Amino acid sequence: MTPDQELHAGALMARAQGGDQAAYDELLRLAAREARGFVARRVGAVDWVEDVVQEALITIHKARHTYDPARPFGPWFYAILNSRLIDALRSKKRLGSREVVDEAALAAQPAPRTSAGDADVRETLARAVAELPRIQREIVSLLKYEDLSVRDVAARLGMSEAAVKASAHRGYKLLRRTVGLADVEHRPAD
Repeated sequence: MTPDQELHAGALMARAQGGDQAAYDELLRLAAREARGFVARRVGAVDWVEDVVQEALITIHKARHTYDPARPFGPWFYAILNSRLIDALRSKKRLGSREVVDEAALAAQPAPRTSAGDADVRETLARAVAELPRIQREIVSLLKYEDLSVRDVAARLGMSEAAVKASAHRGYKLLRRTVGLADVEHRPAD
């Protein structure tokens, strides 16, 4: 972001904090453009650049009240963007350490058969997760479906790691009771 763009972005954010929706829309377009370039320069042309950009925009939206118009916009913006990029890299590293993709081996394998029972269990579990209290539902979803670490979930939700673990444990306990699955467990913190 050039110094002029940074000044412009800071002014847009200040106006957006005052309720100017047009300024906020322009700020988000500028932030998205800058974020795409920032991420691509660091990780290259990967298929998940847009995911990082979207996560950064969501964080900017949630944290917009924390921006101090008396301070430069760039450091605030790049701290958020860098944090979301690090989250993505950690997630990719975790997935990469657990998964090996051998395209030839995958192509040679027949498609897995799903039984009606498997589909029923997945649907039942999805319904049970949807019925959890909001914070437990969000924590379970972030930990299990988005594969975030306890630390990442705590940072995203503004909670302590201990609170995330306790809430997740209560959520898993409710799921076991509701669905009757004994293998729904809390994974250890990273």
